[in-house]
Amino acid sequence: MRHRAVSIRKSAAGAAALLGLLCSVAGADAQTLNNALASAYSNNPNLNAARAQLRGVDEGVAQARSGWRPQVNVTVNAGHSSTYYRNPALSTHQNTASGGVQIDQPLFRGFRTVNGTRQAEAAVRAQRESLRSTEQAVMYDAAQAYMDVIRDTAIVSLRRSDIKFLNEQVRAARDRFQVGEGTRTDTAQADARLAAAQSALNLALANLNASRAVFRQVIGVEAKSLVPDTMIRRLLPKSMESAIASGIGSHPAILAAQHNIDAAAFNVKSIEGELLPTVSLQGNLTHTLNPAAAGTYDSSSTAAIFGHVNVPIYQGGAVSSRVRQAKEELGNARILLDVARDQVRAAVVAAWGQFQAAEASIVAARSQVEASQLALNGVVEEQRVGQRTTLDVLDSQRELINAQVTLVTAQRDSLVSAFALVSAIGRLTSENLRLNVARYDPVEHAEKVRDKWFGLRTPDGR
Repeated sequence: MRHRAVSIRKSAAGAAALLGLLCSVAGADAQTLNNALASAYSNNPNLNAARAQLRGVDEGVAQARSGWRPQVNVTVNAGHSSTYYRNPALSTHQNTASGGVQIDQPLFRGFRTVNGTRQAEAAVRAQRESLRSTEQAVMYDAAQAYMDVIRDTAIVSLRRSDIKFLNEQVRAARDRFQVGEGTRTDTAQADARLAAAQSALNLALANLNASRAVFRQVIGVEAKSLVPDTMIRRLLPKSMESAIASGIGSHPAILAAQHNIDAAAFNVKSIEGELLPTVSLQGNLTHTLNPAAAGTYDSSSTAAIFGHVNVPIYQGGAVSSRVRQAKEELGNARILLDVARDQVRAAVVAAWGQFQAAEASIVAARSQVEASQLALNGVVEEQRVGQRTTLDVLDSQRELINAQVTLVTAQRDSLVSAFALVSAIGRLTSENLRLNVARYDPVEHAEKVRDKWFGLRTPDGR
């Protein structure tokens, strides 16, 4: 009996030590949290899709700037005409061909090109902030997936330790029953508790498999030896007030909303430009081949240049309606900025509260584990001298396992809520996390396509 009590204490001590490491064994191929975040930064499809979307928005600037450039068209016409009379000698057959080049150069478009370019540039800036929001969401999802695998791995280890403990209790109950010191009730209680522990282990394994699948989905690689080392706490604000101020001042959702207001304002001006006169210069060069005498052709060339001034008087009210519509969209964009500020503030307050609660839960859970461990050791000793029953030992073991699971969950929640808080204030980026990655530069692609006059290939060769 003393041998079993010592074995029980060693098993419980091993489980407690396991909590300190969150069941992670750092080997030569250990996968740190920063490595996982770097993999997510490079591989996550949602982040790559957001980058592709930004590259598409970049083309809006090139399209707007095309209003400064000439349009060149080439036309070619060729045909045959026949005229028949009763007198065949009078019938005629004629082949004609002509070709021409027309150049249209806009000179003034009611400031639509200027305002359209500024609108497109504001849209690009807004989309860059949206990309930052997506990056933050991916970093948070990756951290959460990473910590979920660690938590579920720890819980599986605790459940297996529980089964090992209960197996010893089942054998001890049967031994006592065989020598007449116990009852069938003790054996049945131990068997029932062992079956429940096996069910809990099966559930823990299922949760671990699900967490590993999410890890693979978000981060792009399989989960191996995970080590929860992170410097995320250095990015945490010192108070809730500073967190709110930081979030409202630099969160990408708010910055994107501000740029959307600029884009909506320039859209109003661009549509109003349709009510102003337009001035353009048009040049034409035409060459025509006409038949003359039999077997000969006569050709002619014509060159012309014209200036065109178009003054809109009335367009049926369509342009006026579009101006009013654009003004309403501008008002909507301003309201959405207030909505974004309120959402960021609420997210910061919620994340701050969750982080504080998780930190307090760790302290309470550690105390609970220590107390439950002492209680289990005492109950085992009391059972040895006949002052406690098998059920008392089983209940104490269950309380210890539950406390250990609570501690593991609290430790996971603390780190995840820290990431949530950093994301809520807009700092959860690869630069702030100091990830060892080749960072995506959104300006590089924008500069390459901004002044591109022609070409169907994208800058990366597609």
